[in-house]
Amino acid sequence: MATGANPLSHVVQHPIKTVPADMGPLTPQGEITVMSDQIAMILGAGLLLIVFMPLLFRRKESQTLEGMVPTGFSNLIETICQYLRTEVAEPALGPYTDRFIKYIWSVFFFILTMNLLGLIPLPAISKLFVQWPIGGTATSNIWVTATLAITTLLMMVLNGLRIGGTDYLGHFCPGPLWLAPILVPVELLGLLAKTFALAVRLFANMVAGHTLLAVLLGFILSAGVGAGTAVGFAVAVPVVLGSVAITMLEIFVAFLQAFIFTFLTTLFIGMSIVFHDEDPHEEAHV
Repeated sequence: MATGANPLSHVVQHPIKTVPADMGPLTPQGEITVMSDQIAMILGAGLLLIVFMPLLFRRKESQTLEGMVPTGFSNLIETICQYLRTEVAEPALGPYTDRFIKYIWSVFFFILTMNLLGLIPLPAISKLFVQWPIGGTATSNIWVTATLAITTLLMMVLNGLRIGGTDYLGHFCPGPLWLAPILVPVELLGLLAKTFALAVRLFANMVAGHTLLAVLLGFILSAGVGAGTAVGFAVAVPVVLGSVAITMLEIFVAFLQAFIFTFLTTLFIGMSIVFHDEDPHEEAHV
């Protein structure tokens, strides 16, 4: 089957530069990919955020109240940030909101940018200028989503130990000490399960949408080759309409999955640093 006929070609990684390496099961083909179309999308998403986010939040030099109020796209970004702070971070993190809100914002916008970049047909455009494809959805790579999930795991464990100390360690054995051989492994498995759920949920949803869209568009070519131009055109009309609807759904899913990952990240961090015996009104030192 040709590469273009394979619906998974739109979501798998296409290496651009590889180097030989032997890391056992981590390198089954004996090489490491140091640059690919998806890595380019990761770098592109980070560069876009670094360049444009400060510009959007830059305030105009004005002495009037109207001049200090954000407008347009800047107003949208500020609304999203305020919503994530008041409706997502504060209920879960409580007095520690200020300490972690920058990480929460960064996770959301980084994942959202990668998801939206994956909807742009950059591989077809890049082939006009360079010999290798540049594009694709980076979050459809399990290594990318797993790295994001492991980062959240480190935030949970390190800050749980730093802020909670013995209280954090104590929640691994919520019952009597004689049940520790049973409760501690269960709690550790639960910690790993949270990380696994973060990685697989984002990965599976992004792969499913792009694969479905590629399969629908493949119907047009299959019908045109197998039954002629007229049948191909007849099939193309409902398929294109369905593809447009699915693309709109993909945009919604891009926002939804970024929000779900951010919400679960905030919830898991909050479970690691906020304990029931603390005074909810006590101010945390940032």
